Amino acid sequence: MHPLVTKLKRDKLVVIARGIPTDVLLRAAEACAEAGVAFLESTFDHRRDDCIADNAAKISALVKEFGDRLRIGAGTVLTPEEARVAHDAGAEYIISPDTDPAVVAETKRLGMASIPGAMTPTEIKRAWSLGADVVKVFPADDVGMHFFDNLRGPLPHIPLMATGGVNPQTIPEFLKRGAVAVGTGITILRPDLVATRDYAGIRALAAAHVAAILATKNTKDTKK
Repeated sequence: MHPLVTKLKRDKLVVIARGIPTDVLLRAAEACAEAGVAFLESTFDHRRDDCIADNAAKISALVKEFGDRLRIGAGTVLTPEEARVAHDAGAEYIISPDTDPAVVAETKRLGMASIPGAMTPTEIKRAWSLGADVVKVFPADDVGMHFFDNLRGPLPHIPLMATGGVNPQTIPEFLKRGAVAVGTGITILRPDLVATRDYAGIRALAAAHVAAILATKNTKDTKK
């Protein structure tokens, strides 16, 4: 298991930044960091002709600005080339919506944490067998929270991250039912707040997500 996964299991939240201009992204990331967020992924936007260069620049800017304050990763990584570019820009982990053996292999070769996406038990087991450090269950809201309960029986050894349908209200249930972490974008980097440069609003939403995680941790601690 990649050392970064230990920290992910502790902090439990990855903020997903998609399609945000670099100058706004840096301010939004600052707001997230101030709220206690530790992980932020910058996604490749495959609608853009320059998606690789665009995200490489964003990752590089985030790493330069935040150093160890935020652990920066790359999201929506669909090819080994994108994994290499993200690595060279300073990303520490690779997240994908699917499981591509070539992407997982390149991620591991480069020494980064691998978090591919999967849905069915077969896909989840395959991702783990290929070398995933955590498997992203996506879209988690389509399979339902009880799905995580069901998976814990036969696959309790595979760490899962829920992405899709994550917000302060659902976070406790996802974590209680077996997810080791959650990922969300628009419930923190809400499009209207991004458009109006409302960084205080972004900070408040990020803080609410962090508080939901801390409350879940505290509940578990009191039951021990």
